[in-house]
Amino acid sequence: MEWRDEGLILGVRRHGETSVILEAMTAAHGRHLGLVRGGRSRRMQPFLQAGNNADLIWRARLDEHLGTFSVEPAKLRAAQLIESAEALHAIGLVASLLRLIAERDPHPRLFEIAMLVADHISDPRLLPALLVRFEIEILAETGFGLDLKSCAATGVASDLVYVSPKSGRAVSKAAGEAYRNRLLALPAFLLGESSPDSPPAEIRDGFALTGFFLTRDLYAPRGLPLPQPRAAYLAELAKRPDWL
Repeated sequence: MEWRDEGLILGVRRHGETSVILEAMTAAHGRHLGLVRGGRSRRMQPFLQAGNNADLIWRARLDEHLGTFSVEPAKLRAAQLIESAEALHAIGLVASLLRLIAERDPHPRLFEIAMLVADHISDPRLLPALLVRFEIEILAETGFGLDLKSCAATGVASDLVYVSPKSGRAVSKAAGEAYRNRLLALPAFLLGESSPDSPPAEIRDGFALTGFFLTRDLYAPRGLPLPQPRAAYLAELAKRPDWL
């Protein structure tokens, strides 16, 4: 068995004296693990880091085996991650969320957005909104997608400012005003009504929205809290002078 694919490295763990088990999100083969022989060497360690892109060749005698990876670095981001705590926690969050999907289950849309996040990892203006969109996509790909196209009560597609915590559907201002204390805020950037450089209040609303449904539908049923990198990333955002 052999295949070649592009991958975003999510993490590594030691295996034996000289090797590592590499975890990567690939374009066509989903989240995949494989053994990298000699992966702990000085030559290989710099590019076997979370957040880097790599060209991968996976080989195994049988499809169900762990298999081995041959790795060629494609795009290195280690310097960017070392320089920014926000960037470092953002990559950790992406990896944590991708571990919610089954291994070897292709999710091309998730791969696409994960790569988009990685490509903007050093852009503090765009990164927060991209992460919210990534969490929205995680919910969709795991069967808990939000319906933000029209009002759950009236069917109108305009003036959508709330989300029902029960149904995950959008609610218009007119229909939801009387119940606003029971509804979640729907930030305009998720509707394409705001620039990519979204204001802090919208970003906070976005993370509150996704955090509610991630907790209820994905983490709480597993008996788990939201991933630690998420809290760490939000803590870094809160340190920005314009976010106070």
